[in-house]
Amino acid sequence: MAYAEATKVSVEKSVAEIVTLVRRNAGSQIAQLDDDDRYVIAFSTAARQVRFVVNFDPVTHKRFQLDGRGSTRTAAQRRDHWEQHRRQRMRAMLLVIKAKFESVESGVETFEQAFLANVVTSSGATVYERIAEDLAVEYQTGAVRPLMLGAPQ
Repeated sequence: MAYAEATKVSVEKSVAEIVTLVRRNAGSQIAQLDDDDRYVIAFSTAARQVRFVVNFDPVTHKRFQLDGRGSTRTAAQRRDHWEQHRRQRMRAMLLVIKAKFESVESGVETFEQAFLANVVTSSGATVYERIAEDLAVEYQTGAVRPLMLGAPQ
């Protein structure tokens, strides 16, 4: 079961909560993109630029086509289920961002540790976008050493 799977909270309310949360944590220069296929929020805080992206499945995705009994949904039903999908994903995004700020505030992680994957680099890509492919190759080829709990910090 996905987090907030049955939420009734609108996408707009989740967006407002995210923006409020960012502002409360010294965020500025907040930019947003809300489209049918994704939501993007970018902001500056802790002398860093940060970007989060959540992707949405298209309304034509097979997950919205059939109901639990295998019957074909009407266009209106598909749209309702797609909108529910968007509401759920936005609540999950809020939870993620809130957890990262809480982790920093509680001293569990530094800002860099909590947000590193989402920090925007000079190329405009996030740290994750810059390293994801190389990291995947390292794991696929066995280049990553066995887990060592006492690894240097």
